[in-house]
Amino acid sequence: MKTTGLSYNARKALMVQVGEQAGTEIANLIGRMANEIEELRRTKVNVTRIVPNPDPRQYVEEPF
Repeated sequence: MKTTGLSYNARKALMVQVGEQAGTEIANLIGRMANEIEELRRTKVNVTRIVPNPDPRQYVEEPF
């Protein structure tokens, strides 16, 4: 299982720099964002064109 979020040392350093309450809030926000990114990566689907596109610049799929 891959862990997301900050390590204990990173959380502690953040709390020392910005204060315990703010550091905890920031660390929790980063953890939630990391979880959301993982969810988006798992549920990402590729779009298959059904109708040929005359303009190749219109639907450019970004590489991941």
